Amino acid sequence: MSLLLSPTNVGGLSLNNRVVMSPMCMYEVKKEDGILTPFHFAHYGMRAISKVGLIITEATAVDPDGRITKYDLGLWNDEQAKHFKKLVDWIHYLGGKIGVQLNHAGRKAADAIHPVAPSAIAYSRDYRTPNELTIEQIHQIVNDFGTAAKHANNAGVDVIDIHGAHGYLLNQFLSAVTNHRQDEYGGSLAKRYRIVHEVIQAIKQNYQGPLWIRLSLTDYDDSGLENTMDDWKQVGKWMEADGINLIDASTGGLLNKAPNFPVHDGYQTSFATKLKQSLQIPVSTVGLLDNPGLSEYILQNHQADLIFEGRALLRNTNWLSDAAKELHDHHFKPFNDSYQRGQK
Repeated sequence: MSLLLSPTNVGGLSLNNRVVMSPMCMYEVKKEDGILTPFHFAHYGMRAISKVGLIITEATAVDPDGRITKYDLGLWNDEQAKHFKKLVDWIHYLGGKIGVQLNHAGRKAADAIHPVAPSAIAYSRDYRTPNELTIEQIHQIVNDFGTAAKHANNAGVDVIDIHGAHGYLLNQFLSAVTNHRQDEYGGSLAKRYRIVHEVIQAIKQNYQGPLWIRLSLTDYDDSGLENTMDDWKQVGKWMEADGINLIDASTGGLLNKAPNFPVHDGYQTSFATKLKQSLQIPVSTVGLLDNPGLSEYILQNHQADLIFEGRALLRNTNWLSDAAKELHDHHFKPFNDSYQRGQK
């Protein structure tokens, strides 16, 4: 039996295998109300049928102006929460497990009426300059994360994944590149971490379950201002102390820049491994991991604890069945006997 496709308990959650569907924005909320559509039930249901160990929904906003686009999901009101519970029940009926990624896009909220950020610095020429958040507004956003977590808790999600990566609001606060504040939310690394600590506490007050967070461990920046790996190790230790159960390690997104190092299969895993070596909690990896053999190698060599698959699962909903063939894993069973016949 392969490690990739064998059961595990990681990050506070029992899973049938170590494959996680990475959060990927679908931009399919055409009514712009943040409510799940039939598309989402089909989209995520297909991955439950294909036996993905854990499905994490696309970035789900805690506030209307916190959406990446107006076509994103939201979890700031009761109507959205009602439909989200139906999705959770649907995935559980199909034998899967499901989490939600809670997010505020900050300065990267393309359709926000009033985009906000730690400091009034635009993401690029194509984005408006955001308003610098007041202390009162920061407190409101922290409360918004708590409210969304309450909705997620009531829906029965298996895990909440906080989006602290890819240049969205919490990532913006963590980085000295985008956070030029001189108050209690800016300056030192500890002060830049403060809002993340408060968000974690607000979520824990409203949600009883595993709590994960996604981080970008490099910004592809050569200015000398970006956080070092030692900084991220310190942040990871604070998160561990705050009750985070797993760090979902990624890279990039803070700046409009491509990687400043060679991109290859598994190119982000070295960052996850370096962080993992300094923590007690598990760390996952993501990024060009289509090759099941490479994913198995990463797990066997303790470079990461879970494999997040994104575009591979968009291209091939039966990726796990194909992985089982490639890894000669005869213990993996498709959804039912009818699907089993399709593998012969």
